[in-house]
Amino acid sequence: MAADPAAAPTLPLLDEVKLQAKVLVPLIRSLRARLGKVEADRLVEKALRDWSRDLQRRIAAEKPGGAREKWDAIWDDLRPRIGATIDREMLVDDGTVREYNVTRCGYAEFFKDLGEPELGRFLLCDLDFDMAEVGAPDVEFRRTQTIMQGAPYCDFRYRFRRAGEGTGGASGAG
Repeated sequence: MAADPAAAPTLPLLDEVKLQAKVLVPLIRSLRARLGKVEADRLVEKALRDWSRDLQRRIAAEKPGGAREKWDAIWDDLRPRIGATIDREMLVDDGTVREYNVTRCGYAEFFKDLGEPELGRFLLCDLDFDMAEVGAPDVEFRRTQTIMQGAPYCDFRYRFRRAGEGTGGASGAG
């Protein structure tokens, strides 16, 4: 999630998120005081979503291959930075379907401790949909709940198009 996708960050993702939060939390609280919570959150959500989509597109542009290969490459870069910050229970991973639940999320713990789970969703959880868009139409993503929003686990559901199959699009509910 670095500003320059060519510069591969070595910082663990949780540490990067903590640095981002030092700037974003006072900003979002000031905006809420001025605009009200609903309008401020809408503004921050849109700004961070636009940033995330642009960032994922720029990162993908530097990766070789088709949509699925670009998606795989982005995840291959990101997984080591996530490290042990989450616990994941794999349900299915057979090449065409990957389903797992995140059963513990250090990011959700951090943002809940800050009293800002909405910011965590804007900054991290919604990023999953933007990453899936990079893989479209070969990668379809659905998630209906997150720990960040109070659920007991995050349900990640991926479908991968096989060569020669019809097109679909990334979809889901955050």
